[in-house]
Amino acid sequence: MSFVLTHLGIVSALGVGADETERRLFAGDTSGMKRVTGLTEGGSTLFGFAPLSEAEFAAAPTRIGALLDAAMRQIEPNLAALYREVSPSRVGAVIGTSNSTMEEFTDNPDKIDMAYPATRLVEKWGVKGPAWSVSTACSSGVKVFASARRLIAADICDAVIVGGADAYTRTVVEGFHSLEALSENLTRPLCPDRCGITLGEGAAVFILRKGGEGVRLLGVGESSDAHHLTAPDPEGVGAEAAMRAALADAQIAPGDVGYINLHGTGTVYNDSMECAAVRRVFGAQTPCSSTKPLTGHVLGAAGAIEAALCVITLRRGKGLPPHCASPVDAELAPFPVARPGNTLEANVILSNSFAFGGSNASLVLSAIPWRSVSRAAG
Repeated sequence: MSFVLTHLGIVSALGVGADETERRLFAGDTSGMKRVTGLTEGGSTLFGFAPLSEAEFAAAPTRIGALLDAAMRQIEPNLAALYREVSPSRVGAVIGTSNSTMEEFTDNPDKIDMAYPATRLVEKWGVKGPAWSVSTACSSGVKVFASARRLIAADICDAVIVGGADAYTRTVVEGFHSLEALSENLTRPLCPDRCGITLGEGAAVFILRKGGEGVRLLGVGESSDAHHLTAPDPEGVGAEAAMRAALADAQIAPGDVGYINLHGTGTVYNDSMECAAVRRVFGAQTPCSSTKPLTGHVLGAAGAIEAALCVITLRRGKGLPPHCASPVDAELAPFPVARPGNTLEANVILSNSFAFGGSNASLVLSAIPWRSVSRAAG
């Protein structure tokens, strides 16, 4: 049984919609990062704000709702056509999130609702099938694809709206600041002087169906190493397991993958463990990059937004999302780091998302048709 992502809606610091996102992605445009001050006395950091207007934010009851609506409007005609084709009761929704309604929670402690993104799709967008949110921290936006696929494979749904959404919240920014995990300036994944993350907000949604035209969902791999509440396993054992599981699910070899979108947060320990795991699975030849300097780390929505960037890359059929940080530590990352002008040699992409608590997930996507190149791998 094959599964395809047929339509895409996206909003992030790279812009609104696939076209604007594509232009700014391949230009390496980091201008969506804006400075946030007053975290502590004299403290500041950058944040990847979504470029919605005040009116657009005011039109929804929550900030995360506005972001989700902005992404959903892009697939609204496709959704209407889907409802004419199949019963809305056969259309589900699975949305990843981490900060859901957290901004509103700071003003009203009774208002926090982790299920809100799914509820928004039911109440505003006509979903009548099974609908829920997934919140496994930063792996949420990849794990949703496994859940959505199961709904279709079990013949519970004919289609599922799948994706992720997270919004700016001062509480979360201050929380990461208190962990000393934020970089004061733009995050520098894979660099010798990397010192922390840059956060962001946004949403990405897709329509997942059986067969047909679109980008193929080849495989999903999940693992849980439970090494530590916040610190990753330094050897990347769980990350490696997730990548190998995704390749096995996709029934492909490591050498078939033409590009890896790294989790690449820019922290010392995350980058170290991920690079070690990538080397063990893929050797030192598969092009990689982290797109987080372009979008910020969107936490529960990061996997979905980065899946959208991978879909855009596959549809474009040329070029790789550039790694916008240098110099890269060659001992840490001996594999090729994608730069402007690099080409996608094999139209299969793997994207990683790793979370607090050792929750790991990897996603494999391909263009249709996809060709095996079977390069040697580690």
